Amino acid sequence: MAQYGFYFDQTVCAGCHTCQIACKDKNRLEIGYLFRTVHTYETGDFPAPGIYHLAASCNHCDNPACVSICPTGRTVKDEATGIVYHDPNVECLGDACKACVTACPYVHPVYVEAENKVMKCDMCKDLIDKGEAPACVSSCMMRALKFGPIDELKAQYGADLVTELPCFPDGGTGSNFLIKARACAKDASFEEKES
Repeated sequence: MAQYGFYFDQTVCAGCHTCQIACKDKNRLEIGYLFRTVHTYETGDFPAPGIYHLAASCNHCDNPACVSICPTGRTVKDEATGIVYHDPNVECLGDACKACVTACPYVHPVYVEAENKVMKCDMCKDLIDKGEAPACVSSCMMRALKFGPIDELKAQYGADLVTELPCFPDGGTGSNFLIKARACAKDASFEEKES
């Protein structure tokens, strides 16, 4: 299996939210629901302040808590790519369960009330199957997002990549989200800003 993941170059991200909007549009999400979120953080004080953004979605973990806890087997990990997605042929227990929502250490799966089911980023598996990039990746104006086999991303983008930051702690599930971090993003003292 070639485990797929995301690479995020935080050093060039402008915090424009284009990836978030493209994801929302592609998945036809109503107001209040997002599968990819862009957060903005500030660190430091005058005369050396810092600012950075984090564009996060499902991490398609090695050992996803959402898969192991799903009582119906609807949340699965693709054997060929490691992408975590919902099997469309298996029904979600919806409001009666939401186990995957509470199990995910990254607070990613989203319970959609109108649908009475949990939904999440599936890395645009349908587009990947057609040889295309996920909507968030293809829409990024700064080319800050990439996707593909995690080993290839590591080889291409270097050894200084991280999978956790003070604002994005390790969830213990084997995240496949590689970050080229800004120096200020490693500061343990940070404050999230409205974006």
